[in-house]
Amino acid sequence: MAKAGEHRVFGRAKPQHVLILASGEKIRHMTVRPWMIALGVTFLSLLSIGYLAATTYLVLRDDLIGAAMARQSRMQHEYEDRISSLRAQLDRITSRQLLDQQVVEQKVEQLLDQQNALFSRHGKLGSLLDRAQESGLTSKPELAAQPPQKAASSNAGVRAIDHLLAPDTKSADQPTRALGYAPLKESLADKTDRIFSKVTRSLKSIEQEQLGRIRSLTDNAEQTADEMTAIMRRTGVEVADAAPPLKGGDSASGIGGPFVEPIGSDRFDASLNQLDSALNRLEAVRQTAVTLPYGNPAPGHEISSRFGNRIDPFLGKLALHAGIDFQAETGTEVRSTGSGTVVSAGYTNGYGNMVEIDHGHGITTRYGHMSSIAVSEGDKVSAGEVLGKSGSTGRSTGPHVHYEVRRNGEPIDPIHFLNAGLKLTTYLK
Repeated sequence: MAKAGEHRVFGRAKPQHVLILASGEKIRHMTVRPWMIALGVTFLSLLSIGYLAATTYLVLRDDLIGAAMARQSRMQHEYEDRISSLRAQLDRITSRQLLDQQVVEQKVEQLLDQQNALFSRHGKLGSLLDRAQESGLTSKPELAAQPPQKAASSNAGVRAIDHLLAPDTKSADQPTRALGYAPLKESLADKTDRIFSKVTRSLKSIEQEQLGRIRSLTDNAEQTADEMTAIMRRTGVEVADAAPPLKGGDSASGIGGPFVEPIGSDRFDASLNQLDSALNRLEAVRQTAVTLPYGNPAPGHEISSRFGNRIDPFLGKLALHAGIDFQAETGTEVRSTGSGTVVSAGYTNGYGNMVEIDHGHGITTRYGHMSSIAVSEGDKVSAGEVLGKSGSTGRSTGPHVHYEVRRNGEPIDPIHFLNAGLKLTTYLK
């Protein structure tokens, strides 16, 4: 018979390993299976491999740390070398800025002086421009009272220069960017030269425009004065080229003193003096034109009888008609043809009610046959002022305005003054 535990078919069974655990009176049996043995071997293998890996890491760690420290030290040395190079470059730039600082400040002062000179020149020019505008003059180059674009350009340039001279706080606030080898910007000298050139061109442009307008106004004033003078000279009136003497003085006033060279002046001041002289001459010519009888005593009324010899309406024989007659109904306003002083205002034989005005330059005018007189002897009258009403007093055949012009007491044809007045009207507006 087969013993217990034996297998007849498969042969003898493998012996089993039993692990007996005793604790006091308790005894436990644990059969050790093959898979348990395999699991234990695997665990021990993994533990051995981990131990070997840790040991290898500990051995190699010192070498890795040494290499990393060497690399960091090398990078630190390169970084310090670059910092030293940048500091040296910064020292060179700072030294150059210090050397150029005085030159830049001198240029700024020159530009500011030039700009202030232009503004002060414009102040001088302003009064002359006002006088020219009052005289009706215009210039080809239209220059504004304060050119905003030009002035803004020059002011912007000066502000940019001031910015250049101001301490650069951004450089101190951005060390990281500097140490990062950022590319250097435009040098201070090049930047200031560029800005100085721009501002100088702007100021020169303003100066040229001012000089151009002054020349244009001067030429216009001289041309206008020449044309007006030529018109008045055709009437026998000589107009002085210079401005009239100052009030309170006359030709008998004593003037004199040692000869001293004139104060030096630049081109702008010389141009202003020429414009001032031209405006003074134009104003003198205009004043003369307003003073002399170039107006019409009866505007809008036709001439009924001209100056010269004609048949006397009362005697029927040839006689000199010393003036011209204007058709006018009784009560029509009679106006002064120029400014002056009333030297006679009253009844005069032949003229009836008559007003006589002295206009200077030896020129007087007479207004006769008026029905009423509105001025008195010694009154100052202006051109166009009403002297009285037309009528038919004195030696007259009917209501009309009798008008005479006399030079040094001798009658001259008033039509020349009337024609000249029509031409001068465009200059006196």
